[in-house]
Amino acid sequence: MKCPYCGHLDNKVTDSRLNKECTITRRRRSCLSCNQRFTTYERLELMMPMLVKKDGRREAWDRQKMVIGLEKACEKRPVSVDKIDDFVDNIERKLQDLGAKEVLSKVIGEWVMEDLPELDEVAYVRFASVYRQFKDVNEFMAELKTLLDARDELPSNSSGRHEHSRD
Repeated sequence: MKCPYCGHLDNKVTDSRLNKECTITRRRRSCLSCNQRFTTYERLELMMPMLVKKDGRREAWDRQKMVIGLEKACEKRPVSVDKIDDFVDNIERKLQDLGAKEVLSKVIGEWVMEDLPELDEVAYVRFASVYRQFKDVNEFMAELKTLLDARDELPSNSSGRHEHSRD
C-alpha cells in the first residue's frame, strides 16, 4: 500500500478490525519511511452485474456513484456515513442475490425508492425529485402523498417516528 504522505510502498499494519457484519476490514498502517499513520479499508470484490441504462447503454456497477448520490440526498440531514454505507451494502446484496449478468438501472432505482424512506424521509423526497423527474408540482405532491400514506399504514411508533397530523 502506497503511503498517502510520502508515496513510499513499505508500511506495517498496526491494527486490523472487522466491521460488525464482517464484510469490511479496517487496517491502521504506519509508513516505514515517514512514520505517518493512515487507515485503509478492504472489502470483498464480487462480480457485480452490468447496469442497463434507460437509453440501452451498459455501465459497470459503481458503488461510489451511488454513495455520492445518497450523500447529496442526505446533505444537511442527520444521516451518518456509516448508515449510507450500510444502505449501499444492502443494495449490493440484492444485486448479488439476483445472480444476473445484467440489471436494468430502473430496478436499482426502485430498490432505493423503496428503502430510502426508512433511512430519511427528506432524503427520499430529494432523491425522488431527481429520480422521478417530476414535470410539475402536482406530480411532486402526489409522491409526497404516497409517502405520507405509506407512513400512516405503519403500526404506531414502529419506526420510532412521531405521529403526524394533517388538517
